[in-house]
Amino acid sequence: MSTSRVTILGLGCAAPTLRRSQEQALRLSLEIAPPATDEERRRVEAIYRKCGVESRGVAGGDDGSDPLALFSPATDDAPDGPTTAERLRAYARVAAPLARRSAAAALADGQVAASDITHLITATCTGFGAPGWDIELIAALGLPASVHRTHVGFMGCHAALNALRVAQAIGAADPAARVLVCCTEVCSIHFRYRARSDQIVANALFADGSASCVVASSGDGICVLDASASHLFPASAGQMSWSIGDHGFEMSLAHELPTTVRDQAGAWLEGWLRAHGLTPDGVRHWAVHPGGPRILTAVAEAAALPRDALAASRAVLAEHGNMSSPTVLFILERMRRNGRLDEPAVLLSFGPGVTAEAILLRSLQNTNRNPTLT
Repeated sequence: MSTSRVTILGLGCAAPTLRRSQEQALRLSLEIAPPATDEERRRVEAIYRKCGVESRGVAGGDDGSDPLALFSPATDDAPDGPTTAERLRAYARVAAPLARRSAAAALADGQVAASDITHLITATCTGFGAPGWDIELIAALGLPASVHRTHVGFMGCHAALNALRVAQAIGAADPAARVLVCCTEVCSIHFRYRARSDQIVANALFADGSASCVVASSGDGICVLDASASHLFPASAGQMSWSIGDHGFEMSLAHELPTTVRDQAGAWLEGWLRAHGLTPDGVRHWAVHPGGPRILTAVAEAAALPRDALAASRAVLAEHGNMSSPTVLFILERMRRNGRLDEPAVLLSFGPGVTAEAILLRSLQNTNRNPTLT
């Protein structure tokens, strides 16, 4: 058991400056990939209008170019849109500027000099490349050439929690460490043309964004990283996947996924929280990754939460869409702005497996026990 108190010193979020309303996104979808029948068109319209997203950001490069120029209407010769290679070239162009904005904001928020950062942890599941944007961050921010790098790759929407767990372990082991965590996703480049219903849901939900935080063993900061948990839901491997196709990455979501969360998450959460002296109704604030409205409803039912417990999650989904890994940190930032980190809070997210990741946060004033991230 660690006796170090590891805190989040600073937090920064960066949404793309280019914004699209959900109605604009719907019109673009219908233009790029026109439905074959009126029934299919009505299905697409219904999914876009019921998924809880009102607007989203679309990442552009430093040159100010429109990233959506990548997509042209489907033709008989090109029914599936850009190749994966073309999409990843777009990712390489736009990810670094977005990451740089959130990382710089986190350093400023935590009043930590770039030269003091000892470790850099990056997370993404929407692009690949080596050297990657972590190298660009080192140069752009002025991080030391000796900074220790770790990458959390292709873990999906809960990758921020995996990255925070690594950062906490580093901070607990080395009180002098200053860890910069940066989660950046460009989901928009993986728009699916000939989409199944679950892929239409992905088109309607996913967006771009970046969030960063600075983690250290310190008596100051925003909140304490107190405990964590991982859980693999049995017999659920086919309910969610994220795979590499010839024309972008492909999301698969089974219709029964919210039911799995509703039926199985409650007992796991209750047992984990009980081990740390809490119950679900004793946690006032929840930052639940908004995989969609049905996932949020399933979590609320599983843990018997009042509807307003997930207000911050629903608000971030409406304003920014599902940005994958950075999203839960956007929710945390909204909770901080609303003064809701003075009591225990839980970060919770789901990913392929189906897996769940959770982190218990405590306020700096209410940590009378030694924190353990398990």
